[in-house]
Amino acid sequence: MKSVTATQFHFAKQTGLYIGKVRDVYTIDGRILVMIATDRISAFDIVFPKGITYKGQILNTIASRFLDSTHDIVPNWKIASPHPMVTVGYRCEPFPVEMIVRGYLTGSSWRTYKSGQRSLCGIPLPDGMREHQAFPAPVITPTTKAGIGSHDQDISGEEIIGRGLVSEEDYRKIEAFSLALFERGQKLAAEKGLILVDTKYEFGKLGAQIYLIDEIHTPDSSRYFYAEDYERNYPLGLPPRQLSKEFVREWLMEKGFSGQPGQKMPELTDTVIQTISERYIELFEHLTGTAFVPLVYDDTFYDNMEGCIRNMLARL
Repeated sequence: MKSVTATQFHFAKQTGLYIGKVRDVYTIDGRILVMIATDRISAFDIVFPKGITYKGQILNTIASRFLDSTHDIVPNWKIASPHPMVTVGYRCEPFPVEMIVRGYLTGSSWRTYKSGQRSLCGIPLPDGMREHQAFPAPVITPTTKAGIGSHDQDISGEEIIGRGLVSEEDYRKIEAFSLALFERGQKLAAEKGLILVDTKYEFGKLGAQIYLIDEIHTPDSSRYFYAEDYERNYPLGLPPRQLSKEFVREWLMEKGFSGQPGQKMPELTDTVIQTISERYIELFEHLTGTAFVPLVYDDTFYDNMEGCIRNMLARL
């Protein structure tokens, strides 16, 4: 199956290029970012050699919509999205942490709890909790930001402040922003019959102003449950059907891979890639309430993308 796993553009006044786990980020004139959401996929902080068809289009389109619907809570970096896989915005100085907000004990938090630990990033948890149980109120479990091939590290808010990673004043602001964004995300998801279970936010500064940066509420950074399914299955001790990247992690763990040294990464076959792509499309359609119209990966694809970006930059 075709996928977009790399770009090789060079724009006027380009001053940098960063290849992330999923995105190619071009810096223009030191002040503008061109962020291209590729079809690359990562799990356990490892990037797979094959991409997932249409994943970049889905991620960028969802993120762009949620950036537009939350800018009243906190300013964000987006200027425009000139192509379904591209967002152009302001270059901010990022904080070196990710703000993970959790509404339920599931995924990695459940694996931590199941191992016997009773705290998450300094937040105490009682005995007797069940997998997928809702917390009394959403909790924030920050991580340090890792590069490709490295693992994000859990860290408490007090450690972040104590180590000088973020000032106390700024940390309290991004903490409040994160909870407000999560509340908005849960409300918007509920309108579509979904539950926003957990997600991550990244912030940066431009001058003295804090901005929301990167993506928001996508299946790569978030986990969703079907609300009706959760309400039916949870009392019975059954797992709710979810829309997220967690099923990819679960598939990998079934194959004996969890990103540890010495483990061999299983192959993403065309059948697996198609299954993952279909799950991303399913989430897109449920979350947006619109039919997914895929891009055509033909011989003019990269030229069309480059032209859209150049036309946008010419207006800035």
